[in-house]
Amino acid sequence: MAEISIRPATREDAGLILRFIRALAVYEREPDAVEATEETLIEHGFGPKPYFECMIADLDGSPAGFAFYFFDYSTWLGKPGLYLEDIFVDPEFRGQGIGRALLERLAQIAIERGCARMKWEVLDWNEPAIEFYRTMGAEFLDEWRNVRLSGDALKRLAGVEVAAQ
Repeated sequence: MAEISIRPATREDAGLILRFIRALAVYEREPDAVEATEETLIEHGFGPKPYFECMIADLDGSPAGFAFYFFDYSTWLGKPGLYLEDIFVDPEFRGQGIGRALLERLAQIAIERGCARMKWEVLDWNEPAIEFYRTMGAEFLDEWRNVRLSGDALKRLAGVEVAAQ
């Protein structure tokens, strides 16, 4: 029987985390979108003010997947929440309970830290993931729209001069 273990990532895992991020980008049809580096992951996740946390899943001692998360806050509930930014299991390890083990550990962390909920996003074409999340009782909030401000638009709103193109 294969043994799944879930552990907190360390700064030494930055290269592994980046590998998982790049593999996820390929799966999500955005192979050239990753700008993260090992250095930025170390600085932002393992420096004096971490912006994220990460769990690594190993199957029989081999790195098999990861969950990358941070905490937000619900003003209405007056409690923190766990936001799952990315979860990924290498294709060769899928179907062995690793994704579920990662989500179970994140749910435990959310409860341990007093979170009211866990939330994440899934691409509308990713039917295997959608069905997987449904089996766990996840709600789909279709009436909510994701909003993003980045790049030049973010700079303009901040009052930062944007170079002419």
